[in-house]
Amino acid sequence: MGNICRSPTAEGVFRDLLEQAGIAEQVQVDSAGTLAYHEGERPDIRAQETAKCHGIDISAQRARPVTQEDFRRFDYIVPMDLDNMGELERLCSAELSSRIRLLCDYAPNLNVREVPDPYYGGDQGFERVFQIVSAGAAGLFNVILEVHFPDHVLPG
Repeated sequence: MGNICRSPTAEGVFRDLLEQAGIAEQVQVDSAGTLAYHEGERPDIRAQETAKCHGIDISAQRARPVTQEDFRRFDYIVPMDLDNMGELERLCSAELSSRIRLLCDYAPNLNVREVPDPYYGGDQGFERVFQIVSAGAAGLFNVILEVHFPDHVLPG
């Protein structure tokens, strides 16, 4: 919603996957919130610390609200929960709404439909979010490789 917890974590995890695969320069990634509560702010310090524990630096990110241009610019619009999905569907034109899909849909083995909002909880919630986001990001990454980079060979 505010683009300071879940979305920046997902952006950082996804960017890391792209960098490891050597295709970071070929894929645009950005996160945004459905509300402008925290516009211009860095990610929540607990999200930053959790990501850092996993070797990912998200400190340079700044919160921003989703724009109409985002729906045209990005092939994948990936909300964390059903509330945000509903808001994005409301904002999006009908012809582009197929681009919107929950992050957890890319990780069906998790048996979790939504990434919980850790903002009002403790540090353990941020670690849980990191784990869920990592599984969803990996699934989305695999879809993008299959659809957009079918001949790409992963390093290592």
